[in-house]
Amino acid sequence: MTDRHDHDHPHDHDRPSPFRRLAHRLRPHSHGTADKLDSALQSSARGMRALWVSLAVLGVTALAQAGVVLVSGSVALLGDTVHNAADALTAVPLGIAFVLGRRAATRRFTYGYGRAEDLAGIVIVLTIAASAVFAGWTAFGRLLDPRPVEHVPVVAAAALLGFAGNEWVARYRIRVGRAIGSVALVADGLHARTDAFTSLAVLLSAGGAALGWRYADPVVGLAITAAIALVLRDAAREVFRRVLDAVDPALVDRAERALTEVPGVRGVGELRLRWIGHRLRAEVAVVVDGEATVREAHRIAVDAEHALLHAVPRLTAAMIHADPEPVPGAGDPHLPLAHHAAGPA
Repeated sequence: MTDRHDHDHPHDHDRPSPFRRLAHRLRPHSHGTADKLDSALQSSARGMRALWVSLAVLGVTALAQAGVVLVSGSVALLGDTVHNAADALTAVPLGIAFVLGRRAATRRFTYGYGRAEDLAGIVIVLTIAASAVFAGWTAFGRLLDPRPVEHVPVVAAAALLGFAGNEWVARYRIRVGRAIGSVALVADGLHARTDAFTSLAVLLSAGGAALGWRYADPVVGLAITAAIALVLRDAAREVFRRVLDAVDPALVDRAERALTEVPGVRGVGELRLRWIGHRLRAEVAVVVDGEATVREAHRIAVDAEHALLHAVPRLTAAMIHADPEPVPGAGDPHLPLAHHAAGPA
């Protein structure tokens, strides 16, 4: 028997206090479709707000730094400016993904458009890679043909401005991304954090130039390129895992514990979790009494889904399949499906 519901839980049950648990029991609440849509729209709205605010902050920062680059000729600051501009522009694919994620499922896209966030994550990774290549190429060229950096105090001030703007944006994006479960937004926040530290590296370039070391600027430019490469590695790993439907094993453990505590569930079989955008879906097989009626098995499945919605953060839907408890000597009820599970020869 298969029991399928599309629910969302609008509450945050990561670490509920005793007061919140009591209030939850006393206050009427729903897991219906309207709740699911409201929660999804709220998450997307928070993501969009984070994108536009960070776009404005990084845009102003990049424009100010670009003006300094024109008068100073610093390739270290140029690399930082390009990276800031690229970071600001990553708001575009993410914004498109959040807008698409709001669209309802169709007969062609039966799970909706939430996976557009994964595509946006890939675009972000490619953008980080492109900025690393550009910064490295520019710095290497200047290393072969060193030139003096002019207006060193202004370069130092632009570096501090870049650090302040990027660190603020990084904290904001990472906080919102983790809150709504968007790995693409978190990756974008890590991108901004690297920009913050590379802006500080520009200060070293300015200091070296002030001391008369003409190689300071390109050397720091290459160091910035290495820092960008490190963030590229981390962001690519997270996006790659999300594309392959990887989840935190702790979430699987939490789901299993919640299911085993449901009255009537005598065992937990196959359990799968997957991200669709910044929301989770689950597919579970639970073992119930073989003598239970269809209505009883359905009730157990509903209780199991309800428990999952409370136990697993950002879970919005679960498909529960009830299997009868094995009887000694009886055949496997799934035997007719065995040759399909084996796949084509």
